[in-house]
Amino acid sequence: MNQPLIRYIGLISISTGVMIGPLDTSVNIAFPHIVADFDQPMKMTQWVVICYVLTYASLMLVFGKLGDLYGQRRIFFLGLVASIFALALISLADSFNALLFFRFLQGVGIGLVTSVAPAMMISLYPEEKRSHAVGLFTLFFALGGLLGPIIGGVLIDLFDWKAVFWFRIPIAFLSLILIVATPEQPIESKRANFDWIGAISLVFFLVACLLTINQLHNIGGKEAWLVLLYASIAIIFIYIFIRQERRTEDPILNLTMFRNINFVVINIASCLLYSATFSVILIIPFFLYKSANISINEAGFILSIGFIGTSIAGLISGKLIGKFKSNHMSFSGILITGIGLCLIGYADPSVNLYWMIPAIFLQGIGTGLFQSSYLFTITGLLPVSQRGVSGSIVMLTRTIGVVSGVSLLTLGFAWLNKINHETGLHSEEIFNKSFQQIFILAGGVLLLFLLATMTRPTIWFGKRFK
Repeated sequence: MNQPLIRYIGLISISTGVMIGPLDTSVNIAFPHIVADFDQPMKMTQWVVICYVLTYASLMLVFGKLGDLYGQRRIFFLGLVASIFALALISLADSFNALLFFRFLQGVGIGLVTSVAPAMMISLYPEEKRSHAVGLFTLFFALGGLLGPIIGGVLIDLFDWKAVFWFRIPIAFLSLILIVATPEQPIESKRANFDWIGAISLVFFLVACLLTINQLHNIGGKEAWLVLLYASIAIIFIYIFIRQERRTEDPILNLTMFRNINFVVINIASCLLYSATFSVILIIPFFLYKSANISINEAGFILSIGFIGTSIAGLISGKLIGKFKSNHMSFSGILITGIGLCLIGYADPSVNLYWMIPAIFLQGIGTGLFQSSYLFTITGLLPVSQRGVSGSIVMLTRTIGVVSGVSLLTLGFAWLNKINHETGLHSEEIFNKSFQQIFILAGGVLLLFLLATMTRPTIWFGKRFK
């Protein structure tokens, strides 16, 4: 089989496999139908998310390491098989508890797929075309997020909520068939005893850390002890993990990388950017539901604008990275995203709803530019033999940012509502003002972060990341 054909088959397999993860945005539309079908209160929808997100987020680095040691295609294949079974079981779930357990299994499958997908996409191209590969990964990941709500809405109207799960089975099956025809890339890392102590302690740390973030809204309430409990567990296991990684021959994560200021800053930037940009998905739907007199199709179009911007950025970023340095693009991506979020805040939604559309598109462009350049940077900073780990780091910081965004943005919006309520405004005016302020705050955090890092301008404007 000739090389171009192998690359084409691999591209289709990896891109379709990758998309089954972000297509989970279709589940957001199904939440009201799921809780109604199982006679559960709306607040229980958080567990549909938590069982899935915490599972894949906590396992990705471990799976990425396993891919480096035993073959990325093998991990990808197992992930597709697990995803197919999990999606089928969710579609057959006859109780809410069964649904949550099958969502956990789905998280395992997506964790396997997502952990090695960036490295596999990059492996399809020679090293000098790595920028093209990361651009394609950004494009397909964004397309999944874009198409999820659209497909989900149509399927729920035609069938029921279970359709948002089973429609991904044939997509995963197509990826599974094609990946069998793609040869395994040579394993460049030496075989060693897998660091099970490090892996287990890392998983427990990430679970406890994400639960701590998720429970931040309980600070000051009756369940504040949960935050303290999860934070204490996280501290214990990160101590065990660090101690283990320092003495093991082949660690899950090489801690010496954290001595590199560029590595630290770019990963913090990723967490902050995805936390800030989640405001678009989290806050705007509430406004469209509460204040805007528009149709469901119009609302779907407005929410898709950001994903369209990210997709376009993914399409062009491969060529841009070839012309500009990745650190320059990362800086530009954060800057554009911050400006876009601030512009959403400065648009008065009570006067002209559609004024915010260009701003949403702008932040989508910025996010796409950063996502591509960030993946390019991290896969360049770590050795080729650790491409599975480097790709997992990229996806993990994204997830940490999203989980943090849910908690911090919710807390921030409630705090702004409380302050604005004391000004004597009407309820709709309070909501609109808080809406504007939260976006200015989210964008402002990104811009202030860039300003703070300018104390070391070589981070962004040096010749290259080192």
